[in-house]
Amino acid sequence: MATLLIVHHTPSPNCQAMFEAVVSGATAPEIKGVRVVRRAALSATASDVLAADGYLLGTPANLGYMSGALKHFFDQMYYPCLDATRGRPFGFYVHGGNDATGARRGIESITTGLGWRRAAEPVIVTGEPSKADIEACWELGATITAGLTD
Repeated sequence: MATLLIVHHTPSPNCQAMFEAVVSGATAPEIKGVRVVRRAALSATASDVLAADGYLLGTPANLGYMSGALKHFFDQMYYPCLDATRGRPFGFYVHGGNDATGARRGIESITTGLGWRRAAEPVIVTGEPSKADIEACWELGATITAGLTD
């Protein structure tokens, strides 16, 4: 059975709504054969990453960058996972108050270095998530998970 690891930092109601939509899509009953593991960014480990077949990352944009929690996750898992996880699929979502450009750029830079393969367009939201934004998060979760069943 394939495993999807969702690593998130969810400090606000807007991030929580996006996270819940991603999890709902990832655990949709029609998608079979994938175990979904959720870890807060500060508790996710290199072992979690090595045990997963794909990844879904979520963060707020803080001060023009991804959260310190998600950056800490990347810092502690980067070298232990560098060679073993190349080519694995991932997706991500970012919530910002008014700009998420730096957070997106940071995640794309690190995942490029890891050699991960983006399997879906990211969901980038500024301000309060709309119904369409929440649906896009659901689709992101479902897409990444369904891709692991192939």
